[in-house]
Amino acid sequence: MAKIKVVVVDDSALVRSLLSEIINRQPDMECVGTAADPLQAREIIRERNPDVITLDVEMPKMDGLEFLARLMRLRPTPVVMVSTLTEQGAETTLRALELGAVDFVAKPRIGVASGLQQLADDIVDKIRIAAKAHVRRLPAVNTATVGIASTPSGASVRSVVPGAPASPSPAAPIRLSTEKVICIGASTGGTEAIKEILMQLPADAPAVVITQHMPPGFTASFAARLDSLCRIRVSEAHDGERILPGHAYIAPGGKQFSVARSGANYVAVVDDSPPVNRHKPSVEVLFRSCARVLGPNAIGVMLTGMGADGAEAMKEMRDAGAYNIAQDEASCVVFGMPKMAIQAGAVHAVLPLKDIARAIMERVAAAEVRHRI
Repeated sequence: MAKIKVVVVDDSALVRSLLSEIINRQPDMECVGTAADPLQAREIIRERNPDVITLDVEMPKMDGLEFLARLMRLRPTPVVMVSTLTEQGAETTLRALELGAVDFVAKPRIGVASGLQQLADDIVDKIRIAAKAHVRRLPAVNTATVGIASTPSGASVRSVVPGAPASPSPAAPIRLSTEKVICIGASTGGTEAIKEILMQLPADAPAVVITQHMPPGFTASFAARLDSLCRIRVSEAHDGERILPGHAYIAPGGKQFSVARSGANYVAVVDDSPPVNRHKPSVEVLFRSCARVLGPNAIGVMLTGMGADGAEAMKEMRDAGAYNIAQDEASCVVFGMPKMAIQAGAVHAVLPLKDIARAIMERVAAAEVRHRI
């Protein structure tokens, strides 16, 4: 079988050397070229035609985001971003995912050599996933990236989204049930999929609980970005807080997130329990709690991602009375987690991403009608 061809683009000679070594140790991949900046990378990519590119965010001669936007317009190629674990690095990484990067590696600010070696398994796993990902050409008409501007008081304000309307239209003009809870699991490609769904939800939508595979330091920026774009409020989940309609709660990176009941209320449980299916946060943890606590009040949604995290728990949700939706293969970046949920018999409907929010609202509306009868 042909090896995965990788080009490494990074302004650090040390990082280029380390990544090349990590890649070349794998029997199924090889580093076919390295570049210190995007201008060098452009020529190497033309010559070597790589399957995957690893791309640093901050580089001389051309910003990594500008290079990524040009690449995805002219020669769409799976890209794994290399990002520093800082608040600014997190926001830049999210913009890269919006522009079409498949995934990212969070490199440490200090101890880069030892840190990258410790992340070697994660790096090569993401390269393997990227090599199978469905990447799409970025429209030439609008490559503006989303930025979260701040007012003098620190409040977020809305900004432009590539290819999206300035004000998202409601999925359905209905009065929504306060009992239903939308439960979303996602991994590779999930940040954009989650954004597309949440932007379609009206302000009085049922509560949304979300586990997106993401490391510590990135979920706060992800939640803030979504909060600036959506009519519902979006935040990281905090242990013990009430889960309320019109709000979405995202599992903090490096923590497990589940749902519990306190009297008549649903509450968030955020703890430091061990990884499940190698993930922390894990979709399995969230969905299993939804099966146990929410039962028929849950609407489960499995989005793009690699692996089987959450598939068995989603079947438990279905058995407990939940209605479950999986994203279809054509609209997934990686059709792994939805495929496994479908194979587990956990799913009622398989839909394109663009149709999922409306399907959720129609399901909620039907439940509201049944409740009134």
